Formats: sequence, C-alpha cells, structure tokens
Amino acid sequence: MHSIFLDTLQGKKTKRPPVWFMRQAGRVLPNYNKLKEQYTFRELMDDAELAAKVTLMPVDDLGVDAAILFSDILVIPNAMGMELEFTDHGPVFNKPLKGLINPASHLNPDPSKLEYIYAAIDEIIKQRPSNIPLIGFCGAPLTTLCYMIQGISSNPNFPDAIRFLFQHKKEAIKLIDAIADLSVVYAKKQIGHGIDAFQLFETHANLIPVEMYNELFMPAVLKISRAVRETGTPFIFFPKGVGTGLKYVTPDVADFVGIDWQMPINDARKLVHEKVGLQGNLDPRTLYATHDEIAAELEKYKPFFKENDKWIFNLGHGFLPDIPYENAKFVVDWIKNTDW
Repeated sequence: MHSIFLDTLQGKKTKRPPVWFMRQAGRVLPNYNKLKEQYTFRELMDDAELAAKVTLMPVDDLGVDAAILFSDILVIPNAMGMELEFTDHGPVFNKPLKGLINPASHLNPDPSKLEYIYAAIDEIIKQRPSNIPLIGFCGAPLTTLCYMIQGISSNPNFPDAIRFLFQHKKEAIKLIDAIADLSVVYAKKQIGHGIDAFQLFETHANLIPVEMYNELFMPAVLKISRAVRETGTPFIFFPKGVGTGLKYVTPDVADFVGIDWQMPINDARKLVHEKVGLQGNLDPRTLYATHDEIAAELEKYKPFFKENDKWIFNLGHGFLPDIPYENAKFVVDWIKNTDW
C-alpha cells in the first residue's frame, strides 16, 4: 500500500504531513448524524456493515489520510463481563468495581465477546480505498481502569478510581494485568485481521503523578506495545496530559507519541526521544474560529515540519461534537494543499 501516513510512520520523508483526527467518525459529520437518527451508537458499532460505513465516512467526507476503527475503548471491560450501557450522557457500567472486595475476582475475560469487532475490520478492509490505511486501537490501562472502578465518566477526575489506586495498590495491579492481557489478545487479533497501525489511548494520564504512572501502568503499556510491534505494526501511544512525563516515551515504548494541546509542539520535541515521532497537537477548540484564524494557527506548524518530518498532523484531543463540519474540512484541505 502506498500511503503518506504509513510512509511517515516508517520514517520516510514526505512532502507534507499526513492528517487524520481523533473522533473523526462522529457528530462533526452530517452524514453520521443522519445515521444516528436511525441507529443507536451500540447498533452502529455492533453491525459490521454499519461500523465499516462509519469508519470510512471521514475518508469520503473530510479527505483524511487514514481511517480509524469505529469502536469504543470500553469494549475490553465489557468483554471481561462488565455490563456496559451507552447512554446519551456517555458510557455507564451498571455494576462498577468500586466497593467490591477483591474486584479482580469478579472479572470473567471472554475474548470471543470481541469477535464482532473483527468482522467490522474485515468489512472495512474489503471496502476501503487502496491508499487508506486502517488504524486499530484500544484504551490504555489507567483510562480503562478508571471507568471500570468509577462506573461513569460524568466526573472527569474519577475520584473513586484514583482513591482506589492509593488505597489498594496490590489489587490495582491485578486489575491492570487483566486489562493488559486481554488488550494484547485484542490488539493481536486486530492485526491479524488487517489493521495497519495501532494507537493506545491514555486519555487520563494526567490524573496521577508520573512516577506512579511509570510504576503501576508503564509495564502494561510496554506489554501491549511489544505485542503490537513484534508483528511489525507501528505503535502510537497517546498519554494525554502527561506533561514532562513525555521524556519517558522512549523508542522502547512507542514509534510515535500523541501530543496533547496543553504541550507546545516544539517543547514536546525537546522532551521526547529523537527517534520517536510526534502526532498532534492543534487545540480542537481552534476549529470554532474563522477560517482565517484557523489558517493562522496552522501556519505556525510549517517551520516545525521543515525541521521535523517525523510528524503526523492531528488534534491535541478528539473533535468536539459541535465543531462545524466546514471547519474540519477546511483544515484537511489546508494541510493537503499548502506548500510545506
């Protein structure tokens, strides 16, 4: 496959940075909103044809250089026996782990519960354009564990989950190991079905000290990373909010690291090991501005790209649902048509 995204991941020099967006298949797209009038999120995810349609929609509607599997980070705890409900206010576990004695003993991992996702991957591979790679993913251990313990995402600080880490470290490690083990199976299966790159989403890396993250969670990240990379599949790690902890993202951890919008891209480049590429990091809220104002922000990346060709353009977090579609399309067109 000839792909600017894969070329960049492999360290080849390209005329422009590749572009894709986190949460690119979602409410920013008018065609997605039409589908949502007919189907629930769960129905879109569970049906292979529908999941493929939504996965490939941003390729057609925005012109991005890569598709990312339409799924959710919480399919892993769901496959561990935790009942998951997708509501209008976000995902909810009806029986979270908080308050349970020996919560790891309540899990019942069943890899067969993930089979519907591989059917969706097969359908995407069948339908995608020949130059569009497919990114697979899963949630990273801290973020996944936060949801499992807390049950809901209405409080972004996950107070019960973080308290649990400090009060029950040994039990937390059992849960982290269980998450990592099933994530490895899941990642390898995605690769077996044809994904071209893999991203690990650590959306809540900011919730604990970096030292604690390195002690409790980095071994699990490395376990998943090694399983992916030993197949020759590029691995992108996105530890949102990790700050100066970026200095610990070495070539052992990832091929590329996602940079959030809090961290200036030039500062990130100084912190991250030179052999690790960068992805990111435009503030998604920039896309509320006028086209002239957006273009002025994009211009700031041009000097960076001249010095750093191991860079994938993305946002510093996912699309916000009310971002105007026209502005998202404007960004892609600007990236693709500008003389870098």
